[in-house]
Amino acid sequence: MDLEARSLQQNVKAVLLAKLREYKSDLNNLKSEHKRLASANSNQAARDDLLESGMADAMSVSANQRGRLMMSTERLNESSDRIKESRRTMLETEELGVSILQDLHQQRQSLLHANDTLHGVDDNISKSKKILTNMSRRMSRNKWIISSIIVVLVVAIALILYFKLSK
Repeated sequence: MDLEARSLQQNVKAVLLAKLREYKSDLNNLKSEHKRLASANSNQAARDDLLESGMADAMSVSANQRGRLMMSTERLNESSDRIKESRRTMLETEELGVSILQDLHQQRQSLLHANDTLHGVDDNISKSKKILTNMSRRMSRNKWIISSIIVVLVVAIALILYFKLSK
C-alpha cells in the first residue's frame, strides 16, 4: 500500500500517506495490546497453577475464592475473545483497504486512458478543422477564378460578335 500511495500525484499522495501512517499506528497499538493481554494470559495461567497446587495442599479453599478464580478466568477468556475479534476486524479492514486501493488504481488507469484518447480525438478534430478551412478557401478561390474566366469569355465573345457584326 505504501508503494502504491507513493506513486500517486502529490496532493493525493499526502492524504493517503497520512491515512497509511494512521492505520499503521492503529495496527501497532492493537499488536501491543494483544501482546500485553497474551502475557497476562500466561501470567494468569501460571498463577492459577500455583493456586491450584496450593489448594491441593491446604484442602481448605473456600467456595468464595473458587468463584473469584472462575470469574477471573472467565474475564480473561472474554478479553482473549475480544482481542481475537479485534484482530479479525483489523484484518478485514486491511483487506477492504487493499481492495479499495486496487479499485482506485484500476479507475485511475481507465481515466488516464480516456484522457489520452480524448487528447487524440481533440488533435484529430483540430486537424480536420484545418483541412476543412483550407478546402473552403480553395473552393472560394476556385469560384472566383471560374467566375473571372466566365466574365472574360463573355466579354471576349461580346467583343468578337461586336466586331463581326459591325464589319
